[in-house]
Amino acid sequence: MDDQYLDAFIRESEEAITELNNSLLELESDPSNTEAMDSIFRTAHTLKGNFGAMGFDNAANLAHAMEDLLDEMRQGKMEVTPDLMDLVFAGVDKIEVIVGEIEEHGESGTETDEMVEELRAVLEEGAAAAGDTETADNGGSSDSDESLSADASVGDADIDADAVNERVLQAEISVGESDMLGVDSMLAVESIEGRFDILDSSPSRADIEDGEFEDTFVLYLDGPDAATVDAELGTTGKVDSFDVTDVTDELVSDAEAVDDSGTDADSGSDPDPGAEEEHSVDEIKSVRVDVDQLDDLHGLVEQLVTSRIKLRRGVEKDDLDSTGETLNELDKITANLQNTVMDMRLIPLKKVVGKFPRLVRDLARELDKDIEFNIEGEDIELDRTILTEISDPLMHILRNAVDHGIESPEEREQAGKDPTGHITLRASRERDHVIIEVEDDGAGLDVSGIREKAVEKGVRSPEELDAMDDSAVYDLVFHPGFSTADEVTDTSGRGVGMDVVHDTVSQLDGSVSVDSEPGEGTTVSLRLPVTMAIVKVLFVKVGGEEYGVPIKNVDEITGTEEAKQVNGQEVIKHNDEIYPVIHLDDTFDIEGETANGDGMLVRIRESERQVALHCDSVNSQEEVVVKPLEGILSGTPGLSGTAVLGDGNIVHILDVVTL
Repeated sequence: MDDQYLDAFIRESEEAITELNNSLLELESDPSNTEAMDSIFRTAHTLKGNFGAMGFDNAANLAHAMEDLLDEMRQGKMEVTPDLMDLVFAGVDKIEVIVGEIEEHGESGTETDEMVEELRAVLEEGAAAAGDTETADNGGSSDSDESLSADASVGDADIDADAVNERVLQAEISVGESDMLGVDSMLAVESIEGRFDILDSSPSRADIEDGEFEDTFVLYLDGPDAATVDAELGTTGKVDSFDVTDVTDELVSDAEAVDDSGTDADSGSDPDPGAEEEHSVDEIKSVRVDVDQLDDLHGLVEQLVTSRIKLRRGVEKDDLDSTGETLNELDKITANLQNTVMDMRLIPLKKVVGKFPRLVRDLARELDKDIEFNIEGEDIELDRTILTEISDPLMHILRNAVDHGIESPEEREQAGKDPTGHITLRASRERDHVIIEVEDDGAGLDVSGIREKAVEKGVRSPEELDAMDDSAVYDLVFHPGFSTADEVTDTSGRGVGMDVVHDTVSQLDGSVSVDSEPGEGTTVSLRLPVTMAIVKVLFVKVGGEEYGVPIKNVDEITGTEEAKQVNGQEVIKHNDEIYPVIHLDDTFDIEGETANGDGMLVRIRESERQVALHCDSVNSQEEVVVKPLEGILSGTPGLSGTAVLGDGNIVHILDVVTL
C-alpha cells in the first residue's frame, strides 16, 4: 500500500476520532442536540467508508455497527443513556487502537467480532442491553479468571533484555478493597513508576487504570534486587499487599532461546499497543500548511537561489560593492524565510487538547463525580515541539483536578456549592508567550497540610516556612519530595507527579505556578514561549567570557552608578521597586580581571525575575539557534543552553529564572 495514502488515511482517522469523541460528549450532556447527533453520524459514516476503502474490514465492520446504532438514536428509536454511551465510547476506543496498530505495523490484529455482536444485540434488544453486557474492552484479559501469579504470567512478559539495566523484578500487587479500583491502581502505578522503570505489565497499563483485573495486577520492574523493591513498595501509598520475585534468569534464558531459533529478538520488544492508548496524546507528526505560506516559501527560495548566483559572481569578479549588496539582500531573505518557516511550525492548541474532554468525562464517571469541562482559547498557536512536550503535563494536571480537586457531589452540596464541579482549560497569548491555565472550583490546597509535609519530608525548615507566604508554599507541590502517594492521602494529593510537570516546563524555557483558595478552587498556570528554536539574544561580556541574555527577558540597560548598598546587598531601584544585583563574575567564578565596581547593569523584566545582572560590557544583539544542555549538564542553574556563533565560537545562554 502506498505510504503516502496510508499516512493521509491515518491522520484523517485520528482527527475523525477526536471529533467523534467530542461530539459524543456534547450529545451525552444534551441528548436533544441534533447538531451533535448529525455530526456524530457523519463522522461514523466517514470512518466506515475510509476503513472499507483501505481494506481494514475489522474496523469497517465495527464502524458499521456503530453507525447503525447511532442511526437508531438519531431517529429517536433508542434513548441516549449512560450505559449506551459507554458502549459507543468503547467502540471508539477500539477503533483508535486499530488506527494505532495500522500506523505502527501497517495492519491491525485486533478482533472486533465480540464488540460488533454486542452492538447488534443492543440494536435488537434495546438500550437496556447495554447495561447488561460487558464490552469487549471491559471483558478483561484471558487471564482474568486466574491469579496473576509468577508462574502463570512470567512466560507472557514482553521485555527487551537489552532495555534492562539491572534485574527484572516481578511485582504482583493488590490495592485492596476499593470503591475506585481504577483510580487507586493508576495512582499506585504512577508512584511506583517514579521509583523504578516499568518494563511491562499484566494486564495492560490501560486495563490496570480502568480497574479491569481480578484482585491483583503484575508489574515487571527494572531494579537492583527483590529486597530493594520490597522495601520501596512497603512505603508506597495505595499498595495494600505485594509479592516480589526476581525473574531475570528466566526471562533472559527465554530471550536467548528466541535468538537461537533465528527469530528477531526485538520484534516483540514493543509493549502492548493498548497499554497506554487510552487518554494518551500522540506526537504531532503532521501539520496543515496554508497555501499562501507555501507560495511565500516558494518565492523566498527563488530569491535565495538568485542571490546565491549573484553572490558567487561578485566573489569571482572580486566586486566587494556588489557582494556587500547581495549579503544585505540575503539578510532580508533569510529573516523572511525564518519567519515563514516558524509560522508553519505553529499549531493550534486544539490539536492536543481535543482529547481532554473525553479524559475528564471518563475519569469523572469512574469517580461518580459531576464535572463540566470547558476549553477556552484552543485556537492559540504554539510551536509543534512545545505542544508535543506539554501534552502529558497538561493531561496530568487535569487528572489531578478531576481526582483530587473536585469534590464529590455530596461534599459540594454540604459545602453549599453547586454539585456539578467546573474545570476550565484556558489559553491566552501574551507577547511572545502563551499562558495556559487549568482552573477548578474544587476544595483548593491545604496550606497547613503542605507546610507539615514540607517539614516532614525535609523540603523546608520550619523557620523557612514561617517566612514564606501562601503562594510560595503552594509552589512546594512542584518539589520532588511531594511526588509520593502519601501526598494523595495526607494532604490534597495535588503533588503527584507535579515535579515532572515543573521539569518539563522548565526545559521548554517556561515557568509554572499554583494559586489556590481553600474551599474555592485551584489554578495551575503554565507560561510557555510560542517558539524556542531561534532566539534573539543580547551579548554581555564578563572578564574573558561572553554570555547571551534573551532579549525577551531584558527591560533596561543602565550604568553601575545606579546601584546602591542596602543592608549589605547591592540593589537598584526602578518604579519604587528594588532589584537585587547579581554579579555574573561571582556566579560563574570567572577567572582573570573583571570590571569589579564598573561595568553595566542589565535589568530583567519583572515578569521574569526582579533582578539586575552586573557585567563588564554589553556588546551586540543577534538571533541565534539555542541548543538545550543535555546529559550531566542538563538542569545546570543559570544556563538554558548554548549557541554557535558565525565565527564558530560557542556562547552560553543564560536562564535568568534559575541564575
